[in-house]
Amino acid sequence: MSQKSATARQLTFDELDTPLRETTFVVVDLETTGSRSGDDAITEIGAVKIRGGEVIGELATLVDPGRTLAPFIVELTGITSAMLVGAPRIERVLPSFLEFARGAVLVAHNAPFDIGFLKAAAAQCEIAWPPFQVLCTVKLARRVLSREEAPSVKLSALASLFDVSTRPTHRALDDARATVDVLHGLFERVGNLGVHSYPELVDYLPNVSSAQRGKRGLAANLPRTPGVYLFRGPSEEVLYVGTAVNLQRRVRGYFTGSETRARMKEMVALATRVDHVECAHGLEAAVRELRLLAAHAPPYNRRSKFPRRAWWITTTDEPFPRLSVTRRSTADALGPFGNRTDATDVAAMISEVCRIRSCTKKIRRDQVHGPDCPETAVGGCPAGSRPQSPEEYGAVVEAARRLIRGADDEPLHRLRERIEELAAAELFENAARLRDRTAALATALRRAQRLASVAAIDELVAARPRDGGGWELAVIRAGRLASAGVAARGVPPMPVVDALTLAAETVIDEPSPLRGAMAGEVGLVAGWLDTPGVRIVRASHGYAEPSRGGGAWQQWCALARGASLG
Repeated sequence: MSQKSATARQLTFDELDTPLRETTFVVVDLETTGSRSGDDAITEIGAVKIRGGEVIGELATLVDPGRTLAPFIVELTGITSAMLVGAPRIERVLPSFLEFARGAVLVAHNAPFDIGFLKAAAAQCEIAWPPFQVLCTVKLARRVLSREEAPSVKLSALASLFDVSTRPTHRALDDARATVDVLHGLFERVGNLGVHSYPELVDYLPNVSSAQRGKRGLAANLPRTPGVYLFRGPSEEVLYVGTAVNLQRRVRGYFTGSETRARMKEMVALATRVDHVECAHGLEAAVRELRLLAAHAPPYNRRSKFPRRAWWITTTDEPFPRLSVTRRSTADALGPFGNRTDATDVAAMISEVCRIRSCTKKIRRDQVHGPDCPETAVGGCPAGSRPQSPEEYGAVVEAARRLIRGADDEPLHRLRERIEELAAAELFENAARLRDRTAALATALRRAQRLASVAAIDELVAARPRDGGGWELAVIRAGRLASAGVAARGVPPMPVVDALTLAAETVIDEPSPLRGAMAGEVGLVAGWLDTPGVRIVRASHGYAEPSRGGGAWQQWCALARGASLG
């Protein structure tokens, strides 16, 4: 069933970073037929819109719940069933409330109760509930006030503590007005603690140590732009590297209750300074982060701590080559792989289908391979026991190299035929295992060939549309980001492109599939190029993957993965 679009919208990060005195809040209170949002209904809504300590609007209405009120509800609220005769139903009231609250932070005393009823009403009316920011004054009071000062955080108790102008009466508008005064009293308290914006208020709510909060000054001078940040320790060593869309907001989060990881809290305790590098866009930030990780190997980074330490499948340098899994990339290597196990499994698959030997015996050029090796079926060597000269065996190795380059996918066709034979013989488990191994091989081939195809282009200039207008620009050389920039909305992009190209880094070519680039960097570049809207501005030559490579098998791999999950 389709849902009606809601009129409210979520506040942007820039709007939420405005001071509390410039943020619009809508304080809401409900009266209901009971305490369960799924079973009971709203009988009254009261809401007060405030900004900068001033009331800028109010909304109050009774709501016909479509049922008779219980006596205890009448006694508690003073609302009777007779008073609700002729009142509008929630289907008419809720859209008006959402329009009234549009663009504001919702506030309620015991917010889960009130927001729970409003969400249930939205579901009943088939209206998508907007992604409001919500502030609970019960939670805020518990964080700000001591138990001695406020043994109870009921609205009536806080109303007395802050000497509010409107006393709570269990009527929606009166209680909302009382909550406004309580909210202002709590804001005055947190303002004295350096909390001046809504994100700072959200960060303040969880309980954190004074030492952790005391380091918030490290983020004070950071810009609110995309980039990379580096936490440094007492000896100027790099402790941690990360990226952010908004540097100040992200780094500030490490000094608040939003950071719960023990490892990060330990890092923050050691940190004495935060350096940063502003970046034109997300791709530049991700690439710079990767390069900094490779340069510094920060102790508190876990994933991608050593981005250069990938695994590759290569052929050994001997008269009868074998496949070897190594850290060193060569011109005909297959990779990169994130872990040795995956590389070893793919190497074994290639050896089996191409009949590359796995035996470790040294064989001279004037000898033959085979007589001493049992067949694979009895746990022997994939190359088999038939005698082969170096020339005959060399043709087998060349077939494997052609598979890796994408020049010939005949081995993959043989594997698919074997899967079909096993399935026809009702050896379904064997067929499934071979299917999964074949899919892993084809996926590895496609990834390697895709990255190599990006790295093969000497220079590529690409542009991606920015949110709000303008272009993100990247100059890519041999798979590496050589320059990055932005053409703002209304600025002609080509002069910016020319300037970026002139200032781009010169890359040093190396004899490997990725021409010396880090696999992670080429992967980031390739992923960015694949995003919607990217346009090629100019290139030294076109992008092309091998026609008989792993890319041609991706639809089959998707079906194989689906069958495996099923």
